[in-house]
Amino acid sequence: MLKFVSWNINGLRACLEKRGLQNLIQSHQPDVLCLQEIKATPNQVATDIFSDYQAIWNPAQRKGYSGTLILSKLKILSQSLNFSATLSSKYKLADQYGDTNDEGRVTTVEFEHFYIITVYTPNSKGDLSRLSLRQQAWDPAFREHCQILSQSKPVLVCGDLNVAHQEIDLARPKENIGCHGFTDEERLGFDKLLESGFLDSYRQLYPQQKESYSWWTYWHNARAKNIGWRIDYWLISQKLKSNLQQATIHADIFGSDHCPVSIEMTI
Repeated sequence: MLKFVSWNINGLRACLEKRGLQNLIQSHQPDVLCLQEIKATPNQVATDIFSDYQAIWNPAQRKGYSGTLILSKLKILSQSLNFSATLSSKYKLADQYGDTNDEGRVTTVEFEHFYIITVYTPNSKGDLSRLSLRQQAWDPAFREHCQILSQSKPVLVCGDLNVAHQEIDLARPKENIGCHGFTDEERLGFDKLLESGFLDSYRQLYPQQKESYSWWTYWHNARAKNIGWRIDYWLISQKLKSNLQQATIHADIFGSDHCPVSIEMTI
């Protein structure tokens, strides 16, 4: 049994100071740990905590922003950072805020029997000023990236996809219809990703489970009241359906405005 954990830590240095990441590693001993929004480079943190892992860093070019990191106890055969030159030239991945392909948002590692992709999807922003980039460029590029890899091996996708897929995935759906993270366009993009050959691992096992969230605003004591959103996922290739044994949202682990999400697989 292999255990895979994903967590948007909202700043690696801050999460380490809060002991959140140390507690996660000690208590769950993941075989692969995928982190998003690390906001740091290797020379900015003491990496002894990662001594049992091979680390694949993908910091953003802009300091203190975005970035992803994969830590693995399993043997990594290959790795790639961001979208390929082919995809980045095919899709317009830059806007007034910058080039999303320079922001360390996608990290891919190859193992013997599967790939893992961790992603920190661009936020559409409160005024929806980045929604067109999401709809017209980012979501199609990411979907194509996943499909290309799926041609050779099963794929596991994890990370902060910055969208609540269904009404059951946020505490107050009616009040948030059309808001960033719950627009028709973002939800349709998620639909298309699933239709391209993936399963939402948590909903596969718990299709009707309510009040299961992975992110809470820091405002108004939202986490204590469990007024949250499920925007962090593990998606798996459909051919791995029978390998999925467990999917868990670890709301009891603190250190970020997100909590870790995990799956356990027989592969």
